[in-house]
Amino acid sequence: MPAPLLIETIQQLVAEALEAAREEGVLRLETIPDIQVERPGNSDHGDFATNLPLRLARATQINPLELAQSLAAHISTGDVIERVEAAPPGFINFYLKESWLQQQVDTVRQAGNRFGDIDLGRGRRMMVEFVSVNPTGPVHVGHTRGAVLGSTLANVLEAAGYDVTREYYVNDAGNQMQLFYGSVLAAYKQSLGRDAEMPDKGYKAEYIFDLAKEIADSEGSRFLDQDEGEALKEIGDIAREKMVATIKDDLSGIGVEFDNWFSERSLFEGGEYDTALKILGENDYLSERDGATWFNSTMLGDDKDNVLIRSTGEPTYFASDIAYHYNKFVERGFDYVVDIWGADHQGHVPRMKSAVEALGVERDRLTVLISQMVTLKSEGEVLRLSKRTGNLVTLKELAEDVGTDACRFFFLARSPSTQMEFDLELAKKESSENPVYYVQYAHARNASILKLARERKIDWSGGDVSLLTHPAELELIRAMLQLPELVDQMARNLEPHHLPHYATDLANSFHTFYENCRVVSSHEEDDAITAARLKLVESAQIVFRRTLELMGMTAPDRM
Repeated sequence: MPAPLLIETIQQLVAEALEAAREEGVLRLETIPDIQVERPGNSDHGDFATNLPLRLARATQINPLELAQSLAAHISTGDVIERVEAAPPGFINFYLKESWLQQQVDTVRQAGNRFGDIDLGRGRRMMVEFVSVNPTGPVHVGHTRGAVLGSTLANVLEAAGYDVTREYYVNDAGNQMQLFYGSVLAAYKQSLGRDAEMPDKGYKAEYIFDLAKEIADSEGSRFLDQDEGEALKEIGDIAREKMVATIKDDLSGIGVEFDNWFSERSLFEGGEYDTALKILGENDYLSERDGATWFNSTMLGDDKDNVLIRSTGEPTYFASDIAYHYNKFVERGFDYVVDIWGADHQGHVPRMKSAVEALGVERDRLTVLISQMVTLKSEGEVLRLSKRTGNLVTLKELAEDVGTDACRFFFLARSPSTQMEFDLELAKKESSENPVYYVQYAHARNASILKLARERKIDWSGGDVSLLTHPAELELIRAMLQLPELVDQMARNLEPHHLPHYATDLANSFHTFYENCRVVSSHEEDDAITAARLKLVESAQIVFRRTLELMGMTAPDRM
Protein backbone atom coordinates (compact mmCIF):
# COMPACT_ATOMS: atom_id res chain seq x y z
CA MET A 1 0.00 0.00 0.00
CA PRO A 2 1.37 3.49 -0.84
CA ALA A 3 2.77 5.49 2.08
CA PRO A 4 0.69 8.36 3.52
CA LEU A 5 1.06 11.65 1.69
CA LEU A 6 3.40 14.17 3.26
CA ILE A 7 0.53 16.66 3.43
CA GLU A 8 -1.51 14.12 5.40
CA THR A 9 1.41 13.66 7.82
CA ILE A 10 1.57 17.40 8.41
CA GLN A 11 -2.22 17.63 8.81
CA GLN A 12 -1.97 14.96 11.50
CA LEU A 13 0.76 16.91 13.30
CA VAL A 14 -1.41 20.05 13.27
CA ALA A 15 -4.44 18.06 14.49
CA GLU A 16 -2.38 16.74 17.43
CA ALA A 17 -1.22 20.27 18.25
CA LEU A 18 -4.83 21.48 18.21
CA GLU A 19 -5.86 18.72 20.61
CA ALA A 20 -2.98 19.59 22.94
CA ALA A 21 -4.01 23.27 22.88
CA ARG A 22 -7.60 22.29 23.69
CA GLU A 23 -6.48 20.18 26.63
CA GLU A 24 -4.47 23.13 27.96
CA GLY A 25 -7.50 25.39 27.65
CA VAL A 26 -5.87 27.64 25.03
CA LEU A 27 -8.59 26.68 22.52
CA ARG A 28 -12.26 26.40 23.39
CA LEU A 29 -13.93 25.11 20.24
CA GLU A 30 -16.55 22.42 19.80
CA THR A 31 -15.55 21.71 16.20
CA ILE A 32 -12.34 22.25 14.29
CA PRO A 33 -12.45 23.21 10.59
CA ASP A 34 -10.62 21.14 7.98
CA ILE A 35 -6.88 21.56 8.26
CA GLN A 36 -5.68 22.92 4.92
CA VAL A 37 -1.99 22.49 4.16
CA GLU A 38 -0.45 23.93 0.99
CA ARG A 39 2.92 24.50 -0.61
CA PRO A 40 3.83 28.23 -0.39
CA GLY A 41 4.74 29.97 -3.60
CA ASN A 42 7.91 31.29 -1.95
CA SER A 43 10.33 28.68 -0.56
CA ASP A 44 11.41 31.17 2.13
CA HIS A 45 8.05 30.42 3.75
CA GLY A 46 8.84 26.74 4.10
CA ASP A 47 7.99 23.58 2.19
CA PHE A 48 4.43 23.54 3.54
CA ALA A 49 2.22 26.01 5.36
CA THR A 50 -1.21 26.22 6.96
CA ASN A 51 -3.33 29.32 7.53
CA LEU A 52 -5.45 27.61 10.22
CA PRO A 53 -4.71 30.25 12.92
CA LEU A 54 -6.09 32.94 10.60
CA ARG A 55 -9.22 30.89 9.98
CA LEU A 56 -9.72 30.32 13.73
CA ALA A 57 -9.12 33.95 14.75
CA ARG A 58 -12.75 35.07 14.73
CA ALA A 59 -14.13 31.99 16.48
CA THR A 60 -11.43 31.95 19.20
CA GLN A 61 -10.98 35.73 19.60
CA ILE A 62 -7.24 35.01 19.77
CA ASN A 63 -4.64 37.00 17.84
CA PRO A 64 -3.81 34.73 14.87
CA LEU A 65 -0.03 35.17 15.22
CA GLU A 66 -0.20 34.30 18.93
CA LEU A 67 -2.34 31.26 18.10
CA ALA A 68 0.15 30.23 15.41
CA GLN A 69 3.01 30.51 17.92
CA SER A 70 1.08 28.46 20.49
CA LEU A 71 0.28 25.70 18.00
CA ALA A 72 3.81 25.66 16.54
CA ALA A 73 5.18 25.04 20.02
CA HIS A 74 3.10 21.84 20.22
CA ILE A 75 4.25 20.41 16.87
CA SER A 76 7.01 17.83 17.12
CA THR A 77 9.62 17.68 14.37
CA GLY A 78 10.96 14.11 14.22
CA ASP A 79 12.61 12.50 11.17
CA VAL A 80 10.83 14.50 8.46
CA ILE A 81 10.39 18.08 9.72
CA GLU A 82 13.47 20.21 10.39
CA ARG A 83 11.64 23.07 12.05
CA VAL A 84 8.22 24.67 12.47
CA GLU A 85 7.79 28.45 12.57
CA ALA A 86 4.93 30.84 13.19
CA ALA A 87 4.83 33.69 10.68
CA PRO A 88 2.70 36.85 10.44
CA PRO A 89 -0.12 37.42 10.10
CA GLY A 90 -1.00 33.89 11.30
CA PHE A 91 0.70 31.11 9.32
CA ILE A 92 2.51 28.01 10.48
CA ASN A 93 5.41 27.12 8.15
CA PHE A 94 7.03 23.69 7.94
CA TYR A 95 10.60 23.09 6.73
CA LEU A 96 11.65 19.59 5.66
CA LYS A 97 14.88 18.02 6.84
CA GLU A 98 17.62 17.98 4.23
CA SER A 99 18.57 14.43 5.25
CA TRP A 100 14.99 13.25 4.71
CA LEU A 101 14.83 14.91 1.29
CA GLN A 102 18.05 13.19 0.26
CA GLN A 103 16.69 9.78 1.32
CA GLN A 104 13.68 10.24 -0.98
CA VAL A 105 15.94 9.71 -3.99
CA ASP A 106 16.23 6.05 -2.99
CA THR A 107 12.49 5.93 -2.17
CA VAL A 108 11.65 6.99 -5.74
CA ARG A 109 14.12 4.50 -7.20
CA GLN A 110 12.59 1.67 -5.18
CA ALA A 111 9.02 2.63 -6.14
CA GLY A 112 9.92 2.73 -9.83
CA ASN A 113 6.90 3.08 -12.11
CA ARG A 114 4.56 2.88 -9.12
CA PHE A 115 5.87 6.19 -7.79
CA GLY A 116 2.95 8.59 -7.57
CA ASP A 117 0.39 5.88 -6.78
CA ILE A 118 -1.88 6.53 -3.81
CA ASP A 119 -4.78 4.64 -2.24
CA LEU A 120 -7.52 7.26 -2.35
CA GLY A 121 -9.93 5.08 -4.36
CA ARG A 122 -9.42 1.88 -2.36
CA GLY A 123 -10.54 -0.21 -5.29
CA ARG A 124 -13.93 1.47 -5.69
CA ARG A 125 -15.42 1.17 -9.17
CA MET A 126 -15.35 4.31 -11.29
CA MET A 127 -16.61 4.73 -14.84
CA VAL A 128 -15.28 7.51 -17.04
CA GLU A 129 -17.48 7.93 -20.12
CA PHE A 130 -16.09 10.30 -22.73
CA VAL A 131 -16.09 11.29 -26.41
CA SER A 132 -19.35 9.39 -27.18
CA VAL A 133 -20.08 11.38 -30.34
CA ASN A 134 -22.65 10.07 -32.81
CA PRO A 135 -20.99 7.65 -35.26
CA THR A 136 -22.07 9.87 -38.13
CA GLY A 137 -18.57 11.01 -39.07
CA PRO A 138 -14.91 10.90 -38.04
CA VAL A 139 -13.76 12.41 -34.77
CA HIS A 140 -12.76 16.01 -35.36
CA VAL A 141 -10.74 18.55 -33.39
CA GLY A 142 -13.77 19.66 -31.42
CA HIS A 143 -14.06 16.18 -29.87
CA THR A 144 -10.35 15.66 -29.27
CA ARG A 145 -10.19 17.79 -26.15
CA GLY A 146 -12.71 15.59 -24.35
CA ALA A 147 -10.90 12.48 -25.59
CA VAL A 148 -7.57 13.59 -24.11
CA LEU A 149 -9.21 14.85 -20.92
CA GLY A 150 -11.09 11.58 -20.37
CA SER A 151 -8.21 9.24 -21.06
CA THR A 152 -5.82 11.23 -18.84
CA LEU A 153 -8.37 11.48 -16.04
CA ALA A 154 -8.84 7.70 -16.19
CA ASN A 155 -5.05 7.24 -15.88
CA VAL A 156 -4.97 9.57 -12.86
CA LEU A 157 -7.88 7.81 -11.16
CA GLU A 158 -6.18 4.44 -11.62
CA ALA A 159 -3.00 5.87 -10.07
CA ALA A 160 -5.21 7.06 -7.19
CA GLY A 161 -6.41 3.51 -6.50
CA TYR A 162 -9.78 3.37 -8.32
CA ASP A 163 -10.92 0.46 -10.44
CA VAL A 164 -11.57 2.43 -13.63
CA THR A 165 -13.64 1.53 -16.70
CA ARG A 166 -13.25 3.71 -19.79
CA GLU A 167 -16.43 3.72 -21.85
CA TYR A 168 -17.61 5.09 -25.19
CA TYR A 169 -21.38 5.44 -25.49
CA VAL A 170 -22.26 4.70 -29.12
CA ASN A 171 -25.30 6.84 -29.95
CA ASP A 172 -26.62 4.40 -32.55
CA ALA A 173 -30.31 5.24 -32.12
CA GLY A 174 -32.35 8.33 -32.95
CA ASN A 175 -32.93 10.79 -35.76
CA GLN A 176 -29.29 11.73 -36.45
CA MET A 177 -28.44 8.14 -37.23
CA GLN A 178 -31.41 7.91 -39.63
CA LEU A 179 -30.15 11.02 -41.43
CA PHE A 180 -26.69 9.45 -41.62
CA TYR A 181 -28.05 6.18 -43.01
CA GLY A 182 -30.14 8.06 -45.57
CA SER A 183 -27.13 10.16 -46.60
CA VAL A 184 -24.93 7.10 -47.12
CA LEU A 185 -27.67 5.31 -49.11
CA ALA A 186 -28.16 8.34 -51.38
CA ALA A 187 -24.39 8.68 -51.89
CA TYR A 188 -24.17 4.93 -52.60
CA LYS A 189 -26.83 5.21 -55.30
CA GLN A 190 -25.12 8.24 -56.83
CA SER A 191 -21.79 6.40 -56.88
CA LEU A 192 -23.45 3.70 -59.01
CA GLY A 193 -24.98 6.21 -61.43
CA ARG A 194 -28.49 6.43 -59.99
CA ASP A 195 -30.27 9.67 -59.25
CA ALA A 196 -30.76 10.02 -55.50
CA GLU A 197 -31.52 13.08 -53.41
CA MET A 198 -29.78 13.67 -50.12
CA PRO A 199 -32.10 13.86 -47.08
CA ASP A 200 -32.99 17.31 -45.84
CA LYS A 201 -30.36 18.24 -43.18
CA GLY A 202 -28.40 15.16 -44.22
CA TYR A 203 -24.63 14.72 -44.22
CA LYS A 204 -22.98 15.91 -47.44
CA ALA A 205 -19.28 15.85 -46.53
CA GLU A 206 -16.67 14.10 -48.64
CA TYR A 207 -16.26 11.27 -46.13
CA ILE A 208 -19.91 10.23 -46.77
CA PHE A 209 -19.16 9.70 -50.46
CA ASP A 210 -15.88 7.90 -49.66
CA LEU A 211 -17.78 5.61 -47.32
CA ALA A 212 -20.52 5.00 -49.90
CA LYS A 213 -17.95 4.11 -52.58
CA GLU A 214 -16.22 1.73 -50.17
CA ILE A 215 -19.55 -0.02 -49.58
CA ALA A 216 -20.28 -0.14 -53.32
CA ASP A 217 -16.85 -1.67 -53.97
CA SER A 218 -17.36 -4.40 -51.36
CA GLU A 219 -21.11 -5.04 -51.70
CA GLY A 220 -21.70 -4.29 -55.36
CA SER A 221 -25.07 -3.00 -56.59
CA ARG A 222 -27.26 -5.32 -54.53
CA PHE A 223 -28.92 -2.48 -52.58
CA LEU A 224 -30.07 -0.61 -55.70
CA ASP A 225 -33.19 -2.66 -56.35
CA GLN A 226 -33.81 -3.67 -52.75
CA ASP A 227 -36.84 -2.39 -50.83
CA GLU A 228 -35.96 1.13 -49.60
CA GLY A 229 -36.55 0.29 -45.93
CA GLU A 230 -34.50 -2.90 -46.10
CA ALA A 231 -31.71 -1.18 -48.02
CA LEU A 232 -31.64 1.67 -45.50
CA LYS A 233 -31.33 -0.75 -42.58
CA GLU A 234 -28.73 -3.01 -44.16
CA ILE A 235 -26.51 -0.32 -45.63
CA GLY A 236 -26.95 1.69 -42.42
CA ASP A 237 -25.62 -1.22 -40.31
CA ILE A 238 -22.57 -1.53 -42.56
CA ALA A 239 -21.94 2.24 -42.56
CA ARG A 240 -22.31 2.49 -38.79
CA GLU A 241 -19.86 -0.34 -38.10
CA LYS A 242 -17.34 1.12 -40.54
CA MET A 243 -17.65 4.54 -38.94
CA VAL A 244 -17.26 3.12 -35.42
CA ALA A 245 -14.15 1.25 -36.61
CA THR A 246 -12.77 4.51 -38.04
CA ILE A 247 -13.45 6.33 -34.77
CA LYS A 248 -11.70 3.54 -32.81
CA ASP A 249 -8.64 3.71 -35.06
CA ASP A 250 -8.43 7.49 -34.96
CA LEU A 251 -8.73 7.64 -31.16
CA SER A 252 -6.24 4.81 -30.73
CA GLY A 253 -3.83 6.87 -32.85
CA ILE A 254 -3.56 9.45 -30.05
CA GLY A 255 -3.43 6.86 -27.28
CA VAL A 256 -7.15 6.89 -26.40
CA GLU A 257 -8.44 3.38 -25.72
CA PHE A 258 -11.73 2.19 -24.25
CA ASP A 259 -12.57 -0.85 -22.14
CA ASN A 260 -16.12 -0.88 -23.45
CA TRP A 261 -18.11 0.43 -26.41
CA PHE A 262 -21.71 0.58 -25.20
CA SER A 263 -24.57 0.59 -27.71
CA GLU A 264 -27.52 2.90 -27.11
CA ARG A 265 -29.73 0.48 -29.03
CA SER A 266 -29.01 -2.25 -26.45
CA LEU A 267 -30.93 -0.22 -23.85
CA PHE A 268 -34.12 -0.69 -25.87
CA GLU A 269 -33.40 -4.25 -26.97
CA GLY A 270 -32.49 -5.38 -23.43
CA GLY A 271 -35.46 -3.79 -21.69
CA GLU A 272 -33.47 -1.34 -19.55
CA TYR A 273 -35.19 1.64 -21.12
CA ASP A 274 -38.59 0.25 -20.09
CA THR A 275 -37.35 -0.63 -16.60
CA ALA A 276 -35.92 2.85 -15.97
CA LEU A 277 -39.15 4.55 -17.04
CA LYS A 278 -41.14 2.15 -14.90
CA ILE A 279 -39.10 3.15 -11.84
CA LEU A 280 -39.70 6.84 -12.55
CA GLY A 281 -43.42 6.19 -12.96
CA GLU A 282 -43.68 4.21 -9.73
CA ASN A 283 -42.00 7.06 -7.88
CA ASP A 284 -44.44 9.62 -9.37
CA TYR A 285 -41.81 11.37 -11.47
CA LEU A 286 -43.76 10.99 -14.75
CA SER A 287 -46.81 12.79 -16.04
CA GLU A 288 -48.78 12.88 -19.31
CA ARG A 289 -49.36 16.30 -20.89
CA ASP A 290 -50.15 17.35 -24.46
CA GLY A 291 -49.85 13.76 -25.61
CA ALA A 292 -46.25 13.55 -24.38
CA THR A 293 -44.62 11.90 -21.35
CA TRP A 294 -42.79 14.31 -19.06
CA PHE A 295 -40.17 13.87 -16.35
CA ASN A 296 -41.31 15.98 -13.39
CA SER A 297 -37.85 17.31 -12.63
CA THR A 298 -39.25 20.39 -10.86
CA MET A 299 -40.05 18.02 -7.99
CA LEU A 300 -36.27 17.77 -7.52
CA GLY A 301 -35.53 21.48 -7.73
CA ASP A 302 -35.08 21.97 -11.48
CA ASP A 303 -36.42 25.05 -13.25
CA LYS A 304 -38.72 23.11 -15.58
CA ASP A 305 -40.01 19.65 -16.39
CA ASN A 306 -38.58 17.81 -19.40
CA VAL A 307 -40.13 15.73 -22.16
CA LEU A 308 -39.09 12.07 -22.21
CA ILE A 309 -41.40 10.70 -24.91
CA ARG A 310 -42.67 13.00 -27.65
CA SER A 311 -46.30 12.98 -28.77
CA THR A 312 -45.12 10.92 -31.76
CA GLY A 313 -44.06 8.16 -29.37
CA GLU A 314 -40.39 8.77 -30.12
CA PRO A 315 -38.13 8.92 -27.04
CA THR A 316 -35.91 11.97 -26.54
CA TYR A 317 -32.18 11.54 -26.10
CA PHE A 318 -32.76 12.49 -22.45
CA ALA A 319 -34.91 9.38 -22.03
CA SER A 320 -32.10 7.25 -23.47
CA ASP A 321 -29.61 8.93 -21.14
CA ILE A 322 -31.76 8.09 -18.12
CA ALA A 323 -31.85 4.44 -19.17
CA TYR A 324 -28.10 4.52 -19.75
CA HIS A 325 -27.43 5.85 -16.25
CA TYR A 326 -29.80 3.26 -14.80
CA ASN A 327 -27.57 0.71 -16.52
CA LYS A 328 -24.40 2.31 -15.14
CA PHE A 329 -25.45 2.61 -11.52
CA VAL A 330 -28.06 -0.11 -10.99
CA GLU A 331 -27.33 -2.85 -13.52
CA ARG A 332 -23.55 -2.62 -13.51
CA GLY A 333 -23.09 -1.21 -10.00
CA PHE A 334 -20.51 1.51 -10.50
CA ASP A 335 -19.75 3.45 -7.32
CA TYR A 336 -19.07 6.67 -9.22
CA VAL A 337 -19.57 7.85 -12.79
CA VAL A 338 -17.86 10.74 -14.57
CA ASP A 339 -19.41 11.91 -17.85
CA ILE A 340 -17.41 14.25 -20.09
CA TRP A 341 -19.68 16.23 -22.40
CA GLY A 342 -19.27 19.00 -24.94
CA ALA A 343 -20.18 22.62 -24.28
CA ASP A 344 -23.53 22.26 -26.09
CA HIS A 345 -24.71 19.87 -23.33
CA GLN A 346 -24.13 22.22 -20.40
CA GLY A 347 -27.85 22.83 -19.80
CA HIS A 348 -28.45 19.09 -19.68
CA VAL A 349 -26.39 18.59 -16.49
CA PRO A 350 -28.89 19.56 -13.72
CA ARG A 351 -31.73 17.45 -15.14
CA MET A 352 -29.40 14.48 -15.59
CA LYS A 353 -28.38 14.61 -11.94
CA SER A 354 -32.06 14.94 -10.99
CA ALA A 355 -32.89 11.88 -13.09
CA VAL A 356 -30.19 9.87 -11.30
CA GLU A 357 -31.69 10.91 -7.96
CA ALA A 358 -35.16 9.92 -9.18
CA LEU A 359 -33.77 6.44 -9.94
CA GLY A 360 -32.78 6.13 -6.28
CA VAL A 361 -29.08 6.92 -6.74
CA GLU A 362 -27.31 9.68 -4.78
CA ARG A 363 -26.83 12.51 -7.26
CA ASP A 364 -23.29 13.21 -6.05
CA ARG A 365 -22.21 9.83 -7.39
CA LEU A 366 -22.53 11.36 -10.87
CA THR A 367 -20.16 14.12 -11.97
CA VAL A 368 -20.43 15.77 -15.36
CA LEU A 369 -17.43 17.66 -16.73
CA ILE A 370 -18.04 20.09 -19.57
CA SER A 371 -15.32 20.46 -22.19
CA GLN A 372 -15.50 23.89 -23.73
CA MET A 373 -14.95 24.82 -27.38
CA VAL A 374 -11.58 24.65 -29.14
CA THR A 375 -10.37 27.18 -31.68
CA LEU A 376 -7.82 25.85 -34.14
CA LYS A 377 -5.35 28.47 -35.35
CA SER A 378 -2.99 28.11 -38.30
CA GLU A 379 -0.71 30.95 -39.47
CA GLY A 380 -2.88 33.43 -37.62
CA GLU A 381 -6.10 32.20 -39.25
CA VAL A 382 -8.93 30.55 -37.31
CA LEU A 383 -10.20 27.32 -38.90
CA ARG A 384 -13.97 26.73 -38.90
CA LEU A 385 -15.38 23.28 -38.22
CA SER A 386 -18.58 21.68 -39.52
CA LYS A 387 -19.28 17.96 -39.78
CA ARG A 388 -22.24 18.37 -42.10
CA THR A 389 -20.54 20.42 -44.81
CA GLY A 390 -17.21 18.67 -44.54
CA ASN A 391 -15.25 21.80 -43.63
CA LEU A 392 -13.54 20.13 -40.70
CA VAL A 393 -10.12 19.12 -39.44
CA THR A 394 -10.24 15.53 -38.28
CA LEU A 395 -8.42 14.18 -35.27
CA LYS A 396 -6.37 11.98 -37.60
CA GLU A 397 -5.26 14.99 -39.68
CA LEU A 398 -4.31 16.96 -36.58
CA ALA A 399 -2.32 14.06 -35.09
CA GLU A 400 -0.46 13.56 -38.39
CA ASP A 401 0.28 17.28 -38.58
CA VAL A 402 1.53 18.04 -35.05
CA GLY A 403 2.11 14.59 -33.54
CA THR A 404 0.27 12.59 -30.89
CA ASP A 405 2.25 13.95 -27.93
CA ALA A 406 1.67 17.59 -28.88
CA CYS A 407 -2.03 16.83 -29.37
CA ARG A 408 -2.34 15.41 -25.89
CA PHE A 409 -0.20 17.99 -24.08
CA PHE A 410 -1.83 21.06 -25.61
CA PHE A 411 -5.41 19.83 -25.21
CA LEU A 412 -4.70 18.92 -21.61
CA ALA A 413 -2.91 22.12 -20.63
CA ARG A 414 -6.04 24.20 -20.00
CA SER A 415 -8.93 23.62 -17.64
CA PRO A 416 -11.79 22.08 -19.65
CA SER A 417 -14.13 24.79 -18.32
CA THR A 418 -12.22 27.44 -20.31
CA GLN A 419 -12.22 27.92 -24.06
CA MET A 420 -8.87 27.31 -25.68
CA GLU A 421 -6.92 28.15 -28.80
CA PHE A 422 -4.73 25.43 -30.32
CA ASP A 423 -1.72 26.97 -32.09
CA LEU A 424 -0.58 24.54 -34.79
CA GLU A 425 2.73 26.32 -35.42
CA LEU A 426 3.75 26.32 -31.74
CA ALA A 427 2.82 22.64 -31.38
CA LYS A 428 5.24 21.74 -34.19
CA LYS A 429 8.24 23.76 -32.98
CA GLU A 430 11.30 21.79 -31.87
CA SER A 431 12.58 24.33 -29.37
CA SER A 432 12.15 25.29 -25.72
CA GLU A 433 9.30 27.58 -26.80
CA ASN A 434 7.25 24.41 -27.24
CA PRO A 435 6.52 23.00 -23.75
CA VAL A 436 6.11 19.48 -25.17
CA TYR A 437 9.63 19.55 -26.59
CA TYR A 438 10.96 21.18 -23.41
CA VAL A 439 9.54 18.46 -21.11
CA GLN A 440 10.48 15.52 -23.33
CA TYR A 441 13.97 16.95 -23.83
CA ALA A 442 14.44 16.85 -20.03
CA HIS A 443 13.62 13.12 -20.04
CA ALA A 444 15.95 12.55 -22.99
CA ARG A 445 18.73 14.37 -21.10
CA ASN A 446 18.19 12.00 -18.16
CA ALA A 447 18.44 9.01 -20.47
CA SER A 448 21.56 10.42 -22.18
CA ILE A 449 23.37 10.92 -18.85
CA LEU A 450 22.57 7.39 -17.68
CA LYS A 451 23.61 5.95 -21.05
CA LEU A 452 26.99 7.70 -20.78
CA ALA A 453 27.45 6.36 -17.24
CA ARG A 454 26.70 2.82 -18.38
CA GLU A 455 29.11 3.14 -21.28
CA ARG A 456 31.81 4.16 -18.78
CA LYS A 457 30.78 1.17 -16.62
CA ILE A 458 29.98 3.38 -13.62
CA ASP A 459 28.12 1.61 -10.80
CA TRP A 460 26.04 4.16 -8.93
CA SER A 461 23.88 1.71 -6.94
CA GLY A 462 25.85 2.46 -3.76
CA GLY A 463 25.82 6.23 -4.21
CA ASP A 464 25.64 8.24 -0.99
CA VAL A 465 22.61 10.53 -1.31
CA SER A 466 23.73 12.58 1.72
CA LEU A 467 26.21 14.24 -0.69
CA LEU A 468 23.28 15.90 -2.54
CA THR A 469 23.48 19.28 -0.83
CA HIS A 470 23.49 21.76 -3.76
CA PRO A 471 20.32 23.94 -3.77
CA ALA A 472 19.53 22.81 -7.36
CA GLU A 473 19.72 19.16 -6.28
CA LEU A 474 17.40 19.68 -3.34
CA GLU A 475 14.96 21.70 -5.46
CA LEU A 476 14.78 18.87 -8.00
CA ILE A 477 14.01 16.39 -5.22
CA ARG A 478 11.30 18.70 -3.90
CA ALA A 479 9.77 18.94 -7.39
CA MET A 480 9.80 15.15 -7.80
CA LEU A 481 8.04 14.61 -4.47
CA GLN A 482 5.06 16.71 -5.55
CA LEU A 483 3.73 14.00 -7.90
CA PRO A 484 1.85 11.86 -5.33
CA GLU A 485 0.24 15.00 -3.86
CA LEU A 486 -0.72 16.11 -7.35
CA VAL A 487 -2.32 12.73 -8.14
CA ASP A 488 -4.36 13.05 -4.93
CA GLN A 489 -5.46 16.60 -5.77
CA MET A 490 -6.34 15.76 -9.39
CA ALA A 491 -8.29 12.63 -8.42
CA ARG A 492 -10.28 14.43 -5.73
CA ASN A 493 -11.12 17.41 -7.97
CA LEU A 494 -11.18 15.55 -11.32
CA GLU A 495 -8.67 18.04 -12.73
CA PRO A 496 -5.97 16.33 -14.81
CA HIS A 497 -5.06 19.61 -16.51
CA HIS A 498 -2.50 20.26 -13.75
CA LEU A 499 -0.20 17.57 -15.17
CA PRO A 500 1.31 19.61 -18.07
CA HIS A 501 2.09 22.48 -15.68
CA TYR A 502 3.72 20.11 -13.20
CA ALA A 503 5.72 18.50 -16.01
CA THR A 504 6.99 21.93 -17.11
CA ASP A 505 7.97 22.88 -13.53
CA LEU A 506 9.73 19.55 -13.12
CA ALA A 507 11.62 20.17 -16.37
CA ASN A 508 12.60 23.65 -15.12
CA SER A 509 14.04 22.11 -11.96
CA PHE A 510 15.91 19.44 -13.89
CA HIS A 511 17.40 21.83 -16.44
CA THR A 512 18.57 24.10 -13.59
CA PHE A 513 20.18 21.11 -11.88
CA TYR A 514 21.83 20.04 -15.14
CA GLU A 515 23.28 23.51 -15.74
CA ASN A 516 24.63 23.85 -12.19
CA CYS A 517 25.75 20.34 -11.24
CA ARG A 518 28.07 18.29 -13.43
CA VAL A 519 26.91 14.72 -13.11
CA VAL A 520 29.49 12.42 -14.73
CA SER A 521 32.96 13.63 -13.85
CA SER A 522 36.22 12.28 -15.30
CA HIS A 523 38.13 12.91 -12.04
CA GLU A 524 38.47 10.00 -9.62
CA GLU A 525 38.14 12.25 -6.61
CA ASP A 526 34.62 13.09 -7.83
CA ASP A 527 33.45 9.44 -8.06
CA ALA A 528 31.35 9.70 -4.90
CA ILE A 529 29.40 12.77 -5.99
CA THR A 530 29.04 11.30 -9.49
CA ALA A 531 27.38 8.17 -8.04
CA ALA A 532 25.06 10.25 -5.85
CA ARG A 533 24.04 12.49 -8.73
CA LEU A 534 23.44 9.51 -11.01
CA LYS A 535 21.00 8.21 -8.41
CA LEU A 536 19.23 11.56 -8.55
CA VAL A 537 19.15 11.50 -12.36
CA GLU A 538 17.77 7.95 -12.32
CA SER A 539 15.00 8.90 -9.89
CA ALA A 540 14.20 12.03 -11.94
CA GLN A 541 13.88 9.88 -15.06
CA ILE A 542 11.36 7.68 -13.20
CA VAL A 543 9.25 10.71 -12.28
CA PHE A 544 9.43 12.19 -15.79
CA ARG A 545 8.41 8.89 -17.35
CA ARG A 546 5.57 8.43 -14.86
CA THR A 547 4.29 11.96 -15.49
CA LEU A 548 4.42 11.54 -19.26
CA GLU A 549 2.68 8.15 -19.05
CA LEU A 550 -0.13 9.64 -16.95
CA MET A 551 -0.61 12.19 -19.74
CA GLY A 552 -0.60 9.35 -22.30
CA MET A 553 2.61 10.67 -23.88
CA THR A 554 5.84 8.98 -24.89
CA ALA A 555 9.07 9.37 -22.92
CA PRO A 556 11.76 9.51 -25.64
CA ASP A 557 15.36 8.62 -24.80
CA ARG A 558 16.66 10.73 -27.69
CA MET A 559 15.44 13.96 -29.29
